[in-house]
Amino acid sequence: MRATWRGLPAPRHPAGWEPGLVVPAADGSPLLTDHWFPRAEGDFPTLLVRSPYGRGIPWSPMYGLLLAEQGFHVVVQSCRGTGGSGGEFHLWRNEAADGQATVAWLREQPWFDGRLGTVGPSYLGYVQWALALDPPPELKAMVVQVGLHDPRALFHTDGALQLENALVVALGMTYQHQGALPFTKATLRLQRRLREATTAQPLRGGHVRALGGEIPWLDQAMAHPDADDPYWQGASLAEAADRLRVPTALIGGWHDALAGQTLDQYARLRRAGCDTTLLVGPWTHTSAFQRGWPEVFGESLAWLRAHLCGDPSGLRPTPVRVHLGGEDPWRDLAAWPPPGTDTTWYAAPGGHLIGQAPTDGAPLAAFRYDPADPTPSLGGPLLSRTAGPRDNAALESREDVLTFTGPPLAEPLDLMGPVSARLTVSTDTGHADVFTRLCDVDPQGRSVNVCDGLGRVRAEAGEEARISVPMGATAHRFAAGHRMRWQISAGAHPRYARNPGTGELPLDAVAFTPVRVTLHTDSALTARRPESPEG
Repeated sequence: MRATWRGLPAPRHPAGWEPGLVVPAADGSPLLTDHWFPRAEGDFPTLLVRSPYGRGIPWSPMYGLLLAEQGFHVVVQSCRGTGGSGGEFHLWRNEAADGQATVAWLREQPWFDGRLGTVGPSYLGYVQWALALDPPPELKAMVVQVGLHDPRALFHTDGALQLENALVVALGMTYQHQGALPFTKATLRLQRRLREATTAQPLRGGHVRALGGEIPWLDQAMAHPDADDPYWQGASLAEAADRLRVPTALIGGWHDALAGQTLDQYARLRRAGCDTTLLVGPWTHTSAFQRGWPEVFGESLAWLRAHLCGDPSGLRPTPVRVHLGGEDPWRDLAAWPPPGTDTTWYAAPGGHLIGQAPTDGAPLAAFRYDPADPTPSLGGPLLSRTAGPRDNAALESREDVLTFTGPPLAEPLDLMGPVSARLTVSTDTGHADVFTRLCDVDPQGRSVNVCDGLGRVRAEAGEEARISVPMGATAHRFAAGHRMRWQISAGAHPRYARNPGTGELPLDAVAFTPVRVTLHTDSALTARRPESPEG
């Protein structure tokens, strides 16, 4: 495996391994824990890595071994109910208490010198935010990589179920901690039966064969789309960032399903006056730990050394570094988003994207969305390997997809910041979703997705509705000769569950009604142009 880790710093120490330690959880359940350490004399700070995905590959090599070689004690622990640990796993309720119980255990270890950091991706970021709700005095640094703080937002967007992500989350939580072979078999089974699981009528329970059995917490999470539903009480840990004083490094990817949560964490930490840094690369949720691993590991190591070892020599001179899509260079910035001007482009008759609002008040275009033949999803911010930028040509050739395209650019156009859409639409049933995507079209006509979002229409049949759709954020350069394209449809399946067109919850719908969606004038796309080409 080390042969795949080109570009990483050379080891400073040989590493030792003490597997299978038992740490009592908050309820006394045994939490199985591995201790990695430098085989060297002296005191070394400790890193806590808590995971529901097991302690084998890739977690122990990528975190235990590599960081122990760099001069850290590393405690890799299986969360309650996973990886051999006792008790029952819950998606969010136990992590704060079990994290505190683990720190109490650390205080009793002879090798623990009182300097504690945390590090890890995805749900391993969620457990860090859980500990940060009431940070122990020993906690001196956090590194949250493509990290989660709000589980509901991973499952639902504006009332729409993020179906494919929900199934992938359940797959990982259920099988990855069991080892490589069970996880691989389960992954192949889900791939074979994904269509069966995502087109079941009703959707509820349709995943059982694809996931190899009932997963009660998944059923519950899918059935509660509203943020204020009591079911989700205590799930979001956003408040931890609102008052945190522990120096925190954030790492994300523009095509990561959790990119929005990473940027929200950064904004909250900045408002709180917390020492924070942000790195966003051209990565998906998984590619950050494949081709992006040298940057991710280097950034993480520099932050941990600076705040646990008193060595700031590896820190970047600016707090923000983002990759500018469309070309190779990175951009170092003082803040995110950088100063700039919000610029608006309008959908116009004939499929044009223009800089001034059309004066004609007639409807722009219409299309028919059929849930029996749903508009397919293609790339974008997913958890699966199908995430990321893709050629949208086949998608845009469908009759249920509208496109509005600008003229070839005379000079490069940079966008850095949030992107959003404002649409005026009407439907013949009163029930529809609107999926909106920004694409970069090259001179050969290849249309590649940059960012996107989905919103739900809530209006009477035939009534015009104005909806705003957040489309995430981007740092992207449209090169000279390229064109901007705004793509609009009524879904992206199986990324999102099909809207049945009847007002019934997709989870329980057994009847589906085609919907005619009409787009009206004043529909517009807004993005931020930085003050200078360098951001």
